[in-house]
Amino acid sequence: MVDGSSAARGVLWDIDDTIFDYSGAEAAAILEYLRTEGLLGEFDSPEQALGLWQEDMERNYARFVAGEIGFQEHRRERARSFLARTGRILDGDQAADAWFGGYVDCYEKNWRLFPDVLPVLDLLGEGYAHGLLSNSSTGNQQRKLERLGVRHRFRSLVCSEDLGHAKPAAEAFWAGCAALGLPPERVVYVGDKLTTDALGALGAGLHPVWLDRPAAPGPTAARNRRRPRCTASAPSLTCQECWN
Repeated sequence: MVDGSSAARGVLWDIDDTIFDYSGAEAAAILEYLRTEGLLGEFDSPEQALGLWQEDMERNYARFVAGEIGFQEHRRERARSFLARTGRILDGDQAADAWFGGYVDCYEKNWRLFPDVLPVLDLLGEGYAHGLLSNSSTGNQQRKLERLGVRHRFRSLVCSEDLGHAKPAAEAFWAGCAALGLPPERVVYVGDKLTTDALGALGAGLHPVWLDRPAAPGPTAARNRRRPRCTASAPSLTCQECWN
């Protein structure tokens, strides 16, 4: 519970798998794309294909977050490493961009907010300043948020690509707070990853809410979600009544 001297006035939100169903969109998209490309039969099962795709994603995304490669290059490396598992070689950046672009077309068709997001934003109303903090590229997330129709709901968007720091580094959280014009002790941070989001925010002096969304194979799968149910006159994301 936030005490009166440090009552929250702002909420920083993670994006992927917090407000946007990244895992559901990714799973549906890669399986659809592999079927279209006639590649799904190269794997023992759809589950194996998805697991290997996610393995390549996590490895190359970690390189992007660490600043070793850029966002577009991380996509190229994902395409190359995944297709290499089927014995296929992508000849040059243009071929890698084209193949990954086909995946992105399927991925964007599956973009969805979690159904609890808009009710929570409406519940909090204008009593809080809302911002976004993401370990991604600004261009990628800006486009996504605009397509989903929620960019206007947030005062700020801060991404690691522009900062030189990524969560769980305290500097990333401090930059998100600065974009809201608030000190860390007046900001709640909501994210789905325990270490990257919740513990990182705690170490930086924010009030963390760990939104532990269960993994699911697709965007329409049934899930247990944490929903606000605060009886106070001003909802507080840091009190136990607010989140099941």
